Amino acid sequence: MAVKKSELYSSLWASCDALRGGMDASQYKDYILTLLFVKYVSDKFTGEDYADVEVPEGGSFDDMVQLIGKKNIGEGINKVIAKLAAANNLRGVIDKVSFNDPDKLGKGDEMVKKLSKLIEIFRRPELDFSKNRAEDDDLIGDAYEYLMRKFATESGKSKGQFYTPAEVSRILAKVIGISEEDRPSATIYDPACGSGSLLIRALNEAPIDLSGYGQEKDTTTAGLAIMNAVLHNKVATIKAGNTFSDPQYFENGSDETVLRRFDYIVANPPFSIETGETGEQCIIRECQEELGVTLSVERKLTDITYTYPDRIVHLHFYLCNIAAGVPEKKEHNALIWITPGEVEQYEFCPADKEFIRGLRKKKEGDSFGR
Repeated sequence: MAVKKSELYSSLWASCDALRGGMDASQYKDYILTLLFVKYVSDKFTGEDYADVEVPEGGSFDDMVQLIGKKNIGEGINKVIAKLAAANNLRGVIDKVSFNDPDKLGKGDEMVKKLSKLIEIFRRPELDFSKNRAEDDDLIGDAYEYLMRKFATESGKSKGQFYTPAEVSRILAKVIGISEEDRPSATIYDPACGSGSLLIRALNEAPIDLSGYGQEKDTTTAGLAIMNAVLHNKVATIKAGNTFSDPQYFENGSDETVLRRFDYIVANPPFSIETGETGEQCIIRECQEELGVTLSVERKLTDITYTYPDRIVHLHFYLCNIAAGVPEKKEHNALIWITPGEVEQYEFCPADKEFIRGLRKKKEGDSFGR
C-alpha cells in the first residue's frame, strides 16, 4: 500500500506548524527531512539482518518516542541521530542540525513541548512505512519540493535549484539512452544534483545496477541527496562543492589534474545562480597562486583561431599587469592565453605592438613568449 502524497504533505505542514517561531521558515526543512529519514529507515529496517541501512540500538525513531516529555529531549534526539549516522557512515549528513538549539527551538519547557509535538506528528498511522511504501519513487525529493514551494518567498530561492520535477527527470533519463546499458562498470554523473531526484531516476532507468556520482554546491542539499540515495538503495557518491571552481571528481592517478569522465551525464543546472567566478577569472587566479604574484587584468588583447587538419583551436589573449611579487619582472606584463577545454598557459613578455602582431603568425607548438 502506498503512502499518499496528500497525507505526507499534510503531516509535513503540521510539522512546520510545530516548529514555528525561533527560526526562519526556510530552515524547517532541515529538521523535518532529517526526522522523515530517521522515521523511514527505522520503519523499514529495524531488526532486519543485512538491511540496506543499519538501525543500531539507541539509534531508531522508537528511541526518540521514549524522549517525549523529557527535559533532555533535544540532547537525546541528537544522540539518537548520531548513533544512526555513525552506523551508516552518514556523519555530517543527517546530523548537521541540532535539536538542542535553544535559539531556534526555545528553552526549557518550550523546547520540550515543541519537539514532543514534532515526534508525535511522525507517529501518525499514515506515516507508518513498516508495511507501506512512498507513493511514486522520490520520497525525499517530493517532500523537499513541497517544502521549497511553500517557503519559496521566505527562503528567497527557487525550488528548481534543488529539485527536478518527476516528469522532467523521466524524460532526461530516457533521452540519454541508459535503458540500453549492459555494462556493470558504466557510470552516470550529475554535476548539479540538488536533492538527487534526477540522478536517482536515471539510475532507475538502467536495466542493471550502476554507480552514480553527483556534486552539489549547497552542503545541506548534498546531504539530502545522500539520504535520497540511501532511501532508494542506490549506489551513489555525492560530494559537496562548486562544480565550476571546486570539482571533486578526477581520473585515478592524475594527481587531481584531469577531470574524471563518465559514461552518462544528466543535469538540470541552476541557470540563474551566479558561479561567483568566471572561467577566465579562475585561470588568472590560478596563475597568481602558481607564480606568487598579484595580477590585474588590463585588457583583452585579441582572439585568435588556429585551424589544423584535425581540430580548431581558439585562443583568448589577456594582458595582465604584475602588481606585486616579482620585482625583476617589473618591466614586463603577464600574458595569459586561454584555450577552452585544453591547457591554459601564461608567460612574462613585453606588451608591444610587434609582439601582438606576431601572435597571429605563430604555428602549433611554437612558444607564444619571446
